Order: sequence, then structure tokens, then C-alpha cells
Amino acid sequence: MRREFKLPDVGEGLTEAEIVRWHVRPGDEVKVNQIVVEIETAKSIVELPIPWDGQVTGLLADEGQTVDVGGPIIAIETGEPADPQTAALAEDLVPAPPAEGAVEPGAHGSPAPKEERQAVLVGYGVKTGATRRRTRRTTSTIPADPVANPSRVELEGPPSGAAPQPATATGAGRAALAKPPVRKLAKDLGVDLATLTGTGPQGSITREDVRAATASQPQPEPQAQAQPQAGEERIPVKGVRKMTAQAMVASAFTAPHVTEFLQVDVTETMDAVRRLRTLPDFAEVKVSPLLLVAKAVLTAARRHPMINSSWDEAAQEIVVKHYVNLGIAAATPRGLVVPNVKNAHQLSLPGLAAELAQLTETARAGRTQPAEMAGGTITITNVGVFGVDAGTPILNPGESAILAFGQVRDMPWVVDGALAVRKVTTLALSFDHRVVDGELGSLFLRDVGAMLEDPLRMLAWS
Repeated sequence: MRREFKLPDVGEGLTEAEIVRWHVRPGDEVKVNQIVVEIETAKSIVELPIPWDGQVTGLLADEGQTVDVGGPIIAIETGEPADPQTAALAEDLVPAPPAEGAVEPGAHGSPAPKEERQAVLVGYGVKTGATRRRTRRTTSTIPADPVANPSRVELEGPPSGAAPQPATATGAGRAALAKPPVRKLAKDLGVDLATLTGTGPQGSITREDVRAATASQPQPEPQAQAQPQAGEERIPVKGVRKMTAQAMVASAFTAPHVTEFLQVDVTETMDAVRRLRTLPDFAEVKVSPLLLVAKAVLTAARRHPMINSSWDEAAQEIVVKHYVNLGIAAATPRGLVVPNVKNAHQLSLPGLAAELAQLTETARAGRTQPAEMAGGTITITNVGVFGVDAGTPILNPGESAILAFGQVRDMPWVVDGALAVRKVTTLALSFDHRVVDGELGSLFLRDVGAMLEDPLRMLAWS
């Protein structure tokens, strides 16, 4: 039988993705869990496996095309799937509504509901949750007294033979029912979902409902599409670059940024880097000054825990993290990404060096996964590799501090009252002034600088 594999939500609230590269062509035979396509989300490139054995009969989306979550992307000719769980991947994630008049599990007089399985990507495991369908209204034999039986108002449905009325988005204070692609379409078209009456299953709002609403609204004068002038090139903003732009705007205009600068003599750190490279423990990993900067940040964060925290606007609380997921800003051909080393505070120096090398290699190859960029607590951006002394970095959303590490260069420096040529760098620390006051930011920056001036302090303070 012919089955269509639909674009799944691979996490992070994905609503759409771009088809980057197909690994198969029509007529190819595929196996369960075989990678068939690469997609670009707002954060990374993700490889998607196919959930069935069979033959490819059609590619339903072209490379470079943006597809909404739930949209079909490939057709497979196959028999019945061996595992019924994998078949759910091709089906709509919204369960089909029960027949009119039927009583949902858990309603009055019916068996307790079973735990509902949520469809996930093959190879990523099956998640279970307590999510249940809403109780449908249905005819009940409960006495009509609403005082003795207050649940009657909710359970009683339309009289027998009456046509069911579509649920409205605002009826009984309920939120509008709409899938993520429909919500995105409504946002793009400027339609308020709360004003619509859904015609889909269980009163859900469909694309047609949204488009019908736009047809009844006064349309603005059409604007001519901008055309590139001579010597210009227009690049669509999408994928990682679009996500980065949105995140940076949100961060810059949400968290009050403060940036402090500190020039540091790192001659001893550069000597320590050279010595570490000769040790057998570091024979298989790259040792760079960034390694000791990272170690200094981890040590200083342990001494000043509030720097490693976040602001919870909804709860009006400061969340102090007693673990460090160390983010490293990485420039890639697809844009800036900030993967992080999970529980970096627990790693030895050789272990930290190996993780930093793997993180950088994966990012430059464009293979960083969404989970590797989630949950960061504090970030380092190494602008020195571009020959830059300093900058005013913008906070990674959800974090309270980011350290910029500038280039290391020879400069005149006063040592023991005499002028000497030393290796000098500039550190720039930006922090969220709602969480970190000037004193704390200064103490943290001073401690990082002190450890880079004399790496032995890392041993004393660790």
C-alpha cells in the first residue's frame, strides 16, 4: 500500500523546515530507520529516518522547499508495517474525533483512560505522557438538577437528532483549537484565531477558515516585490540566521545589558598551553588558549554562582543553576550557533579539551543538533580568532552572562616596575543587570583575569 511520510516535529516547537538534501530517489528501495532526507530547522540540520520498508514512489517536496510540520514529503509503496507504532509516524498527530454521541474514556460511566502514546521519530524512542483528549459532550441520564449534579451542564449534549454545532474558539473561555502550521499561517496573515469559528474536527480551525477570514478583511494596496538593484544581491533570511536574528533582538530588548572590559597579561597562560601540548594526556586533543579560558570561567562560576543563573519573567524568580552547560559561540557557513558542553563543571581538563574539540568540529560541519544547543547556562565567544581585541557580546537568550575573549598579541606592559613586551588580551563580559549587579560582574571578570594571569590560581580555587 502507498504511504506518505509527513514532516514530524523534531523538537523545539518546530512549525516548518526546509528540505536540504534527499538521500533517495523515486524507485529506490528503503529499509526501516534508513536516513532519507536532511532538513534544516531554525537551529540545525537534522537527518530523518523512514519508518517503513518499501520502495520510494515519489518525493513530495523539492530541495530548498519549506514544508510545514505535518506536510507530506515522501511517498513509499509498502505492505502493512511490521510495528504498528511506526505507522503512527505517517498519520496526523491530532487524534481523530470519536463518533457523535460516543462517550470518551474517562467520561461518566466509562472505563478510565489509558495513557496515550505520542508519535516520535523512529530511533528516538517512544514517549508516553498523560495527555488525554478533552471530554466530549454527550447525552447523559444524570438528573437535571444542576445543583445536585453540576457536571450535567458539561456532559449534556444536543438533543437527539439535532445537528451538532461547531465549537467556537472563544466559547466557554476555551482557547482556539489549531495546529502549529495553521497558527503560523494566521500569524503571517494577521488573523486573530480567537475571532474564528472552526469547521474542522472537534471545532478546530483549519487553513480554509483562516483564508476565508482574510478574504473578508480589507486588503492593503499590493506592494511591488523589491528587486535587487545593480550590484546588489538579496539573500532570504531563514534557518539558523533567522532564528539567530529573532533571538538576538529578543535578548537585546528584554535583558538590560551591561558590558565591562579587562586587559590581561596572559603570558603565563600561553606558556601553560605550550606545556600542556607536550603531555601524553593531551596527545589526542587540541589544546588552545580557549581551553584555559573555559576552565577559568568554570572555576569563577563556582565561586560566584549567581553569574550562572537566569531570569524567570513569568514566575518573577531568579533561577540559580548549580551545574554549568558551557556554551561556545561558533561561526558556521549557516550562521552563528551556540552549542554547549553539558555538565562542563564535572569534566577534567583533558575531558573538557576533548568536548570543546568535538563541539567545534560538529558545529563547523553543520551537524549540531537542537538538543546540543538547548539548556546553556553561560557562554564564551572567541572573537580573538578573527583578529579582534574586544566587543560587546549579546547574551544568549535564557542566560545571564557571556564572556568575549579577544586576540592575544604582543604589547608593552609594566612588570615589576619595568617595561616589558608581554602577551596581552582583552576580556569583555556582558551580563543581565536584572540578575548580576556591577559588583558581582566585576568580581567574576576579575577572577577570570587573575586565573589567566597566573594559571596556578585555577588549582588553588578549584
